[in-house]
Amino acid sequence: MTEQNLTKNQDLVLNQLGKSKTPMSAYDLLDKLREKGLKAPLQIYRALDKLTEMGLAHRLESLNAFVACAHPNCHENELIAFGICENCNKVWEFSDEEVSKRLDLWAKERDFTPIKTSLEIRGICAKCA
Repeated sequence: MTEQNLTKNQDLVLNQLGKSKTPMSAYDLLDKLREKGLKAPLQIYRALDKLTEMGLAHRLESLNAFVACAHPNCHENELIAFGICENCNKVWEFSDEEVSKRLDLWAKERDFTPIKTSLEIRGICAKCA
């Protein structure tokens, strides 16, 4: 499924995430999208599940919230990392090959098979400092 083949609900959720300057919870999304016909949390969760599966959105574990993917091909990288400002909640998405290599080596040395790697760095951005 490509971005052009999104369902109506997936498209609404992705567009809302893309417009937001900060991460959004499923209930934040539901509040914003009620007038567009989304009435139940399950509609939001299904759309978010599919969007994250497709690599179009990311779940920030520490915030229990979602952001639109800032880099369309990031899902091809093994490590996706996020910088999150504690004050304004702005999120930066990035991938770092060196960090990814170090984590791969750590896993290999321990005969550990990672299934998913996500790194969240919390701090204060320059604008808020």
